[in-house]
Amino acid sequence: MTNNQLDVTVSIVNWNTKDELFDCLKTVLDQNGSVSIEVIVVDNASSDGSAEHIEAQYGDRVQLIKNSKNLGFGMAHNQSISRSNGRYVMLLNPDCRLLEPDVLGKMAAYFDAQPNIGMMGPKIMNLDNTLQYSARHYPNMIAGIFRHTFFGKLFPKNRFVRNYLMTDWAHDQVTDIDWLSGAALMVRRETFKQIGLLDERFFMYCEDVDWCRRAHTGGWRVVYFPMTSISHRIGAASDKNPIPMIKQHHRSMLRYFFKYDAKSPRILLTPFVMLALWFRSRSLIKRARSNK
Repeated sequence: MTNNQLDVTVSIVNWNTKDELFDCLKTVLDQNGSVSIEVIVVDNASSDGSAEHIEAQYGDRVQLIKNSKNLGFGMAHNQSISRSNGRYVMLLNPDCRLLEPDVLGKMAAYFDAQPNIGMMGPKIMNLDNTLQYSARHYPNMIAGIFRHTFFGKLFPKNRFVRNYLMTDWAHDQVTDIDWLSGAALMVRRETFKQIGLLDERFFMYCEDVDWCRRAHTGGWRVVYFPMTSISHRIGAASDKNPIPMIKQHHRSMLRYFFKYDAKSPRILLTPFVMLALWFRSRSLIKRARSNK
């Protein structure tokens, strides 16, 4: 598979998740060698000793970029991508684990066989071995009103959230999809050279939806690939500071709405969108405070 060019760059953005990060790095560095890899970790000014531990433990096996402040998910990954040498770049959250010895090799091989695929994501499992819904339809306002809110508790099986998360689908077949979670997302170099890097106006959240959408616009396929799998502990970093993260999430959702709907008739829904996002964010903040 290798033709004197590195196959896969693994890009990890870390913020105060030292324990999860080193478990993640072990599974990456233990891949069986069917592809050549490089690993780049961007540390967003962690205070838990993450960067110092990488320097001490991994030396030249992991490239480290140390930021003096938290630049956010997209900007930090862009730093890594700009330095990368791989034919493919794998965005990987530090709270992920590769569950098989050749996750990267299987994904790269499928990319090689399907040159019109621009982005691809593996099956993602929760820590309790249940399926994580990482392949989704594009977000919409109605699904947002019902997800993680009082209305969702009243109508837990509503069709709007089911459709958004694609819960009625078995997630067991290779399938073209609207968008994939940035927790584990492999991207072809030619794709991001054409459509650009992650949109840095999204500090955190929604940048993966936006990137997949731009890939579609550029004529690339976005594919869910359940032939290999990883585990993902959701919120290892965001749970350390939940209320600012909830606010940031909803800012990103509003930014996404304006980016794609500002020139469409849906812009007339702006007051309702803002009210719905405010209501949803207050509901989640209240829940976060009650869990302290």
